[in-house]
Formats: sequence, C-alpha cells, structure tokens
Amino acid sequence: MVRVAPAFVLHHHRKPRPHYDLRLEEGGVLRSWAVPRGLPDSPGDNRLAIAVPDHHLDHLTYEDADKSIVDIGTWEEHDRTDRRMLFTLHGRTRRRRYALIRTGEGWLLHLTKEQPPDERG
Repeated sequence: MVRVAPAFVLHHHRKPRPHYDLRLEEGGVLRSWAVPRGLPDSPGDNRLAIAVPDHHLDHLTYEDADKSIVDIGTWEEHDRTDRRMLFTLHGRTRRRRYALIRTGEGWLLHLTKEQPPDERG
C-alpha cells in the first residue's frame, strides 16, 4: 500500500483584514493557524500564529473573491511534542522547514536555520 503524504495549503485572505491561513491535513481535517504577517522568509524568523478552528478538506482548493491560494502541496512531520512541531512544507516551488512553537496560549511559526536541500531546478 502506498502512503500518500498529507496536504497543506496557504491561503491569503483579504477581508476583514489581510492575513494568511496555514492549513495542515491531519486526522481527516485541516488544522489551521492564522498568520497575520505570512510565513517567515528568513531562517531564524518568527511569526505569530493563531490557532483557529479546523476546516474541512474541501478548503484545500477553495478560493473566492477574498481568498486565494498562495501555495499548496504536501507536508512532512519530523518531530512533535506538546510544545513544538517540526515539519517541512513541500510547496509548488520549494521546500521549507518550520517549527510551530506553543507560547502559553499562542503559537510562533519559526523558519528553521537548517533547511532541506532543494531538489527542484
């Protein structure tokens, strides 16, 4: 049996205030975090990530006038504890490794300093 990697999607919402939503497929739903400033773009950077309710899997490809897909692909979990999850997003154009770190009631999304080699072009 072939195991299919779980999917992810990064949405850009333009209303009510511009923000991004990171959604990771897990357990038949999309676990979701609102990321007001988007994904970190430099190793060592952090972004606030606010856990929001799970979404149905049909949100993987959902777009409308106020929501567009910034990136989509699969994700791979490397390590998880109660306070941190280390994972790689395999997007349309690159692979990036992140850590979601629990900070009391909230989360930080951290771009790790060690990144996977990019096998694409």
